[in-house]
Amino acid sequence: MPPPTPNRYASPSHAGVVGAIDDALRSYAGACGLRGTLLDAVGYALLGGGKRLRPVLAWRCAEAVGGRGAASLPAGVAVELIHAFSLVHDDLPCLDNDDLRRGRPTLHRHSGEPMALLAGDAMLTLAFDACDRLCHTEPAELRLALVRELVTGTRDMIVGQVYDSLGGLPAGLSELERTELIHRNKTGALIRAACRAGAMLGAGSPDDADRLSAMTGFAERLGLIFQIVDDLLDVEGSPESVGKATGKDADAGKVTYPALLGVDGSRAEISRLQAESEALIAPLGPPAEPLIALSRQMASRDR
Repeated sequence: MPPPTPNRYASPSHAGVVGAIDDALRSYAGACGLRGTLLDAVGYALLGGGKRLRPVLAWRCAEAVGGRGAASLPAGVAVELIHAFSLVHDDLPCLDNDDLRRGRPTLHRHSGEPMALLAGDAMLTLAFDACDRLCHTEPAELRLALVRELVTGTRDMIVGQVYDSLGGLPAGLSELERTELIHRNKTGALIRAACRAGAMLGAGSPDDADRLSAMTGFAERLGLIFQIVDDLLDVEGSPESVGKATGKDADAGKVTYPALLGVDGSRAEISRLQAESEALIAPLGPPAEPLIALSRQMASRDR
């Protein structure tokens, strides 16, 4: 397989972490049992750049609870496979119908719709194999908890995509409540899974209830921050800087945070959520400082 595309999103403070994650992804992809054009398609989607945000979060969460960041790699590889699958399927004509992803053609434009569909299927399936294979030395209780985190995060992400694309939201919610529910699932669920799984691997146990609760609250707020920033970039960003088409939410008639709160109100909401998220993990002390720094970068990103 070709080497990963250089990651133009990696900040200097996280570049070494991203390099380790890319190495782990490349190593797993080369040993996962795929061959030929399917392997090429998976490599195009999985190794073609991107922020690597979710595995970096897993790494920093492992550190925040006092563990080694590298211990999080099984979760990071698995979550990134799920994330890559979701992007490939979201880009298909039957959903978001996007032609550009990470500054280059989407997989269905590069390899055709049938291959994109099947490559997405493969990456979702392989995520659970990666988690199991890369965690083979961990206790069975921890391995089972990690699989459950992946299942819950993936399920909720798909529920959010259904809400966003096909409707079916509960009755009686305000527009803001509807928007928040969509994105707590569609965007936030996999971020929550990455943070919780990373913390479990860092602690070496799924039973640290207090720290896992703090990490869950942190991750849920971070997921909303990420989505609000995405909504702002769709309004204010350019395709060249963002790496994908912009202005599509308005064209599709989707309700977004800037549409509901305005640009200034959206930025105020980011600040509120950021303060709450930091307060939740501040008791973890200095080991959580890189995680807080990462969350601040996410809140101020421009791509």
